[in-house]
Amino acid sequence: MKPLLLALALASPAAHADTAVSAQTLALHQRLLVLDSHLDTPLQLTRPGWDISQRHDVKADGSQVDLPRMREGGLDGGFFAIYTPQGPRDAAGLAYASAYGLATLQRIRDMIDRQPGQFALARTAEDARRIAATGKRVVFISMENAEPLAADLGLLRTYQRQGLSMLGLVHFTSNHFADSATALPEWHGLSDQGRALVHEANRLGILLDVSHASDAVFDQVLALSRAPIIASHSSSRAVNAHPRNLDDQRLRQLAAKGGVVQVTAYSDYLIPLKANPERNKAMAALGARFRQIAALSPEQARALFAERAEIDRRYPQPRADLEVFMRHLLHVLEVVGPRHVGIGADWDGGGGVEGLEDVSQLPRISQRLLDAGYGEQDLADIWGGNLLRVLQQAQRSGG
Repeated sequence: MKPLLLALALASPAAHADTAVSAQTLALHQRLLVLDSHLDTPLQLTRPGWDISQRHDVKADGSQVDLPRMREGGLDGGFFAIYTPQGPRDAAGLAYASAYGLATLQRIRDMIDRQPGQFALARTAEDARRIAATGKRVVFISMENAEPLAADLGLLRTYQRQGLSMLGLVHFTSNHFADSATALPEWHGLSDQGRALVHEANRLGILLDVSHASDAVFDQVLALSRAPIIASHSSSRAVNAHPRNLDDQRLRQLAAKGGVVQVTAYSDYLIPLKANPERNKAMAALGARFRQIAALSPEQARALFAERAEIDRRYPQPRADLEVFMRHLLHVLEVVGPRHVGIGADWDGGGGVEGLEDVSQLPRISQRLLDAGYGEQDLADIWGGNLLRVLQQAQRSGG
């Protein structure tokens, strides 16, 4: 499904009440260290003519993160994900995953190297604070789907030397290491290779991420890891019973071991979907063309997004809005408290809801949290403090 996520970011925005942000809230939000734990923006870096330093429009090209909108929305940075599509688990598939992951890593490093006055690589919590204080954007590196490591677990050390500090084990389908939340059980949790990966990540001080993992994987990683873990972009199963979301019991278990859940704005996880076979057929046909987006000109890409909008018009599908996102966020806050919650919206990877279309609108979340009775320290924890704490704990436990 990930090859379609640039398309899924696009929908017609609706007007919502109570989205105004006060001047006081905006000033507070801009003062805070604001980090997102899951940015799929490296997907955009493959597109001809797409420049992260220029302002883009989500309705025109599907992108949600760029430097002007980061500044406007007070987003100081976050974890830029090395996402690798899960392919066949044969020799050719292993070789492809290995090469794809390293190529994405290089794109992230190139983004930083080409704009040293705007971006800087962060490896530690202290790095993030120091970089943000200079006005630059903070670039942590994470991995979503560990399949690039399946051919050689020793590559994890290579990635770490190049800046990797968070590791997500699996994605929409199961891989060599673990079962996915959205696939039938194969390993009934972690494979032997997956257990070895957990131990190696702990040894290297890499934060383990259980978003997209099955319940059994969650339970086993939580038990095996000697460091706290994170769900970098997950929401509440009590609010919407999607297998990608976490139930209240697991939320409490995660918090009890010092972990953090970063609430996502991915609409499909926030609300139930209705059956729509005609839409699915149209989206599948369009999706085959979206897989080639890295080779398309800006004009050709805009034409694809126009077709995507036409599918929305012909075959409408309910889409979550800011109210629903806040329902998830406030529920998770109620269950585990503000010391164990953050934001991982899945920008540029399918995230974004009506009323929260791109990163320029992040202050709306701060306004809603203040309206709900949370204070400045709570917001500081939610927007970055908790994320940096759990990263620091994982790094300190290494060795």
